[in-house]
Amino acid sequence: MLYDLICIGAGPTGLATAIEARRAGLRPLVIDRGCLCNSLYRYPVQMVFFTTAERMEIGGLPLVTAGTKPTRAEALKYYRRAAEHYELEVRLGEELLTIEGHDEHFRVYTRTQRGERSCYRGRKVVLATGYYDQPNALGVPGEDLPHVTHYYTEAHPYWRRRVVVIGGRNSAAEAALDLFRNGAYVTLIHRGSSLGPTVKYWLRPDLENRIQAGEIQAVFNARVLRIEPEHVLIEVDGRQQTVQAEQVFAMTGYHPHFDLLRSLGIELEPETLRPRCDPDTLETNVPGLFLAGVLVGGRHTAEIFIENGRFHGQKIVAGLTGRLLEATEPTRPLGE
Repeated sequence: MLYDLICIGAGPTGLATAIEARRAGLRPLVIDRGCLCNSLYRYPVQMVFFTTAERMEIGGLPLVTAGTKPTRAEALKYYRRAAEHYELEVRLGEELLTIEGHDEHFRVYTRTQRGERSCYRGRKVVLATGYYDQPNALGVPGEDLPHVTHYYTEAHPYWRRRVVVIGGRNSAAEAALDLFRNGAYVTLIHRGSSLGPTVKYWLRPDLENRIQAGEIQAVFNARVLRIEPEHVLIEVDGRQQTVQAEQVFAMTGYHPHFDLLRSLGIELEPETLRPRCDPDTLETNVPGLFLAGVLVGGRHTAEIFIENGRFHGQKIVAGLTGRLLEATEPTRPLGE
């Protein structure tokens, strides 16, 4: 079977791209190593998005929410319904191994979690893999211990336990506050002299007040040297000290899979690591190979969100078909 378009990544951007292809009369296939919207699934359980519902919508389908902002659960339900509404062909739990061939004759090789291998043929390929699967490593001994993670889900298991949060941006701030409010003893460790400048305006005073009151401990200008089963060894102003930790959340950010892009022959700018691609069609220097979502921004991952990445599919499909589609009306609200 020959697909017109194979989308690698089943997040909002990958789904939006497949939907645009479907509406244009093309046959798309979506492949993801995890579950549908795997990145959103790994967000904190009680997360509420900062953006409004209409800025997360894809395929002309309304996202109905109970409050003013969508919750994680509402978003996941919406994207499941969107995939169902457009009858997308999706392969989940299949890791990309390699892409071979050339424009109009690509072969995409995958492997399932059980080790089964598959090959899919496609005329065009879109990479929409995001960056959430590639955490920025601390590069210190003990980072691979079982009580260390780069993802924060919920606070309940850490009630009355000593928890270290490493980082000073939004994800670290949100994790530290949520853990504190659910009874954990929290220490925030950050290499900077203060919280990052991009911390959301409503989080910053909240966290600063908790730190000032001594409810959350904070150590700034700190370099993590080693993580051990019961504590974290850090260096502050040339002196070493230990911080007790039964759980460590290394909220150090994430980055796109640049090695994958290079392996496929996609050229990257030396400093920004922005891939070389046509700004109008998002086709890379490799004919027939397109990018969508955060991959387009290279190192500047904060430039692209669901709000603007969801339109990348329209650019790609318009470039392939020569026309931009109008939004269609759903048969029923997908949030219900």
